[in-house]
Amino acid sequence: MFIRKVTILLKPNSISKYSRLMEEEVIPTLRKQNGFQDVITFFAPSEDAVTGISLWDKASNAETYRHETYPAVLKKLAVLIEGTPKVDTYETLNSTFHKSATALAAAA
Repeated sequence: MFIRKVTILLKPNSISKYSRLMEEEVIPTLRKQNGFQDVITFFAPSEDAVTGISLWDKASNAETYRHETYPAVLKKLAVLIEGTPKVDTYETLNSTFHKSATALAAAA
């Protein structure tokens, strides 16, 4: 499994708009992406920062998303964010989610 971690600094008082945009537009777009597994977002109120962690079946699918879809997602979020989002990528070492997803796929 491959992970993309995106940290965004929000403009003040933007969290409700950000959350709505994620639910209504970004997450449905992610679900259509080849290899997408899940996304988890965190909000740090003291910093007006949001971190999103998306899980992918393999790096190549996450890279396709980064090149083909992520720029449009950033455009949608642009009115709510300050600065440039920080993106980090990781290979999974351990995950209970990954084992669950693998077991579910095998049972299907």
